[in-house]
Amino acid sequence: MPAYLIVRANVTDMQQYQEYMKLTPAIVEKYGGRFIIRGGDKLVLEGPEISDRIVMLKFDSIDAVRRMYNSDEYQAAIKVRQGAAEASFIVMEGLE
Repeated sequence: MPAYLIVRANVTDMQQYQEYMKLTPAIVEKYGGRFIIRGGDKLVLEGPEISDRIVMLKFDSIDAVRRMYNSDEYQAAIKVRQGAAEASFIVMEGLE
């Protein structure tokens, strides 16, 4: 069953965060993931306005997300992100 990784990031240092962004595509691809949403314009139709950066990725399974997140490569990328953003990572099973 596919799994989606949903990230909300409050970016406080875009220059440093861009260094993190350079690292993640190869790591995500290595673990079978692909970006569905990676920032961009958003429209809030209901509820409070959100200034956070929203990212969504699709993987083959929750286990694939777990392997990517716990990998040495991604743990190194997290260190690059530290101090540049506070983020929330949520993984959910999909229907397709």
